[in-house]
Amino acid sequence: MSRSEPDADPPVAAAPAERPRPGRMANVAKKVSWSGRDRDEEDEPSAAGEATPLLNGAGPGATGGPPHSRPFTHSPFLRLGQLSSVDLNDDVRELETEAPNQFPSEIPHNEKLLSLKYESLDYDNCENQLFLEEERRINHTAFRTVEIKRWVICAMIGILTGLVACFIDIVVEKLAGLKFRVVKDNIDKFTEKGGLSFSLLLWAILNSSVVMVGSIIVAFIEPVAAGSGIPQIKCYLNGVKVPHVVRLKTLLIKVCGVILSVVGGLAVGKEGPMIHSGAVIAAGISQGRSTSLKRDFKIFEYFRRDTEKRDFVSAGAAAGVSAAFGAPVGGVLFSLEEGASFWNQFLTWRIFFASMISTFTLNSILSFYHGNPWDLSSPGLINFGRFDSEKLGYTFQEIPIFIVMGVVGGILGAIFNALNYWLTMFRIRYIHRPCLQVIEAMLVAAVTAAVGFVMIYCSSDCQPLQADSVTYPLQLFCADGEYNSMATTFFNTPEKSVVSLFHNPPGSYNPMTLGMFTLMYFFLACWTYGLTVSAGVFIPSLLIGAAWGRLFGISLVYLTSGAIWADPGKYALMGAAAQLGGIVRMTLSLTVIMMEATGNVTYGFPIMLVLMTAKIVGDYFVEGLYDMHIQLQSVPFLHWEAPVTSHSLTAREVMSAPVTCLRRIEKVGTVVDILSDVSSNHNGFPVVESSPDPTQVAGLRGLILRSQLIVLLKHKVFVERANSNLVQRRLKLKDFRDAYPRFPPIQSIHVSQDERECMMDLSEFMNPSPYTVPQEASLPRVFKLFRALGLRHLVVVDNHNEVVGLVTRKDLARYRLGKEGLEELSLAQT
Repeated sequence: MSRSEPDADPPVAAAPAERPRPGRMANVAKKVSWSGRDRDEEDEPSAAGEATPLLNGAGPGATGGPPHSRPFTHSPFLRLGQLSSVDLNDDVRELETEAPNQFPSEIPHNEKLLSLKYESLDYDNCENQLFLEEERRINHTAFRTVEIKRWVICAMIGILTGLVACFIDIVVEKLAGLKFRVVKDNIDKFTEKGGLSFSLLLWAILNSSVVMVGSIIVAFIEPVAAGSGIPQIKCYLNGVKVPHVVRLKTLLIKVCGVILSVVGGLAVGKEGPMIHSGAVIAAGISQGRSTSLKRDFKIFEYFRRDTEKRDFVSAGAAAGVSAAFGAPVGGVLFSLEEGASFWNQFLTWRIFFASMISTFTLNSILSFYHGNPWDLSSPGLINFGRFDSEKLGYTFQEIPIFIVMGVVGGILGAIFNALNYWLTMFRIRYIHRPCLQVIEAMLVAAVTAAVGFVMIYCSSDCQPLQADSVTYPLQLFCADGEYNSMATTFFNTPEKSVVSLFHNPPGSYNPMTLGMFTLMYFFLACWTYGLTVSAGVFIPSLLIGAAWGRLFGISLVYLTSGAIWADPGKYALMGAAAQLGGIVRMTLSLTVIMMEATGNVTYGFPIMLVLMTAKIVGDYFVEGLYDMHIQLQSVPFLHWEAPVTSHSLTAREVMSAPVTCLRRIEKVGTVVDILSDVSSNHNGFPVVESSPDPTQVAGLRGLILRSQLIVLLKHKVFVERANSNLVQRRLKLKDFRDAYPRFPPIQSIHVSQDERECMMDLSEFMNPSPYTVPQEASLPRVFKLFRALGLRHLVVVDNHNEVVGLVTRKDLARYRLGKEGLEELSLAQT
């Protein structure tokens, strides 16, 4: 209950915060999100999946929290400067005078907003009586059994992720090979008799047709399967529930979509989506059932909670990296650096086990497929090939050159991200309908084919044909016994093009060919990332970097009069690392991935140097690609630390208030009315002491979630009348786990008029020891507590242990360090 109503009766919930004038937020245009749909019953921000609309921005100040009481926080527009010196009355007057001119016809810069549609995950176990009783009943042997089950699940995650990777690799190889043969034969035929325009048309039509199918299934069936999926998984592991992100349907669309994207000739790779695929596999297996197929196998029920599911999703993401690059250690470090927000020593070992199993599974099956059953030489989807350190060592004088390459990679990565940012903003504003998204994807596919054809047609870079040096050699206008070198970069999957740039001998590529390819592929990759197709950015980034890196190496050969150490392949590797690091800003994990993928520890130091330089230079201009897309979707993402200048803010200033509280013994009708209130979507309710004396302080006794109340109402856990001695039905934790994660909406639960008069005793089901902070606690202290423990709600109390507010994810995510000091983001109804 709220401190602002001291005379109110203790049993009743606090009144909601004063709503802003109608229209204050309603006129902000709807922003297309990862889920790509309007707000429906599955995308609502309540744990119960309720269809309770948020009115005019007066929804909770944070995911699962109550409305904000401070008037200026309801404005959809940015407030800059040091917030500690803001005068609230002046701020309100200023907003009122400016409001008429603040309604743009387009969506405002949505990186200044926080979306209310994302729900938080609760990584803190609810230690209520049911939980403690179950834990006490489990003996040491049972705990060992649970631990064994964890290892079994990790093994299954590795095996299935490896199988999915094999399926993607084999199907892509077959379909892409078929397409390249058809186009090559057509070009060879029309080169002799004229009419190459027919070949261009055929290539463009094949690309567009394949990409059209891939885009349709993503845009119309499961929009969250678009892109690489890495930003969504980062959000999930951070504690944000992105709608549909770990569904079985998402996995199926992701796998089919990435196959069609790569076969369609787009500037994409199949490695990035493997991380998302592994995460979905892990989320499904660990629950022992499929809610999409409505099949429950009655196994692994103990793991049906956010905490356990998060750990397995971390393992799935690592297994995906391991399968993609054949880098099990890199997968573990990726999950640690880019994904998991919470970590422990036991988790490290299990994740490494899942990564190893994933690599071994892929290796075994692909070795059988390629006819070398006992030669495990295919550890990942992409194998960079071995770099011979004896021939390609590096010297001390090359270290400054590597640093320069890191600077170049950081600058090019920043340009790539900046261009993609503006392109994504344009898509959000104007290309938000599925049909337009499909048309754009087809256009990009056709343009990619046209650009490739024109560059091959205009290229005069003819190289002597050697046995097995090129898979699909295209002669075009070259002499007999020669092939067009430019064609090898386009008539190959991007993975094979990267390997050829790394390992082809000096002289295999003309500098003009590499320069033109780098320029064109840079813009194609930038245009392609963000399309409504399943696609990754890893391989295009490596390919761009390998091309300009090899060009860099060729230039050094000219400048140093053919010095033996200036091998183009070595610089192609450094350029690839610099470009990828400049775009995604990964350091530790990417260093190890590159070392494992090349099988050479010698280059560990220069790769690390290049990646660190690229990250530092890139961060000076703009943030990484994944963080940028998370911000563009207005996700309440919490970084490791609070903004450095936020010590002037206290819990009293950032909390949501007033708070809707429940009595320890509450009337059923009151609970139903609170849950059915369409003006709020509260997901957490502090429980206060039941007292007949209205003057007595209603101290905090616990915290209960909306999802728990839904289950209690569903099972009619209440007595017929107040003060009745009837024994209510005994619930078990299994009842709550069976409903997880899709709790029924309150509208689906029927409560009769007589049942509304009954009472509910929440003592057994609430968390009796929720984390609390005094209202004088600083924002960094609150942030550290919230972030380190993976909380969903943090109760703010006064000196009398009376609830005065609630801190939730959006209350903390609203504050960010900007270029002009501490910024406070606004809440958008999107």
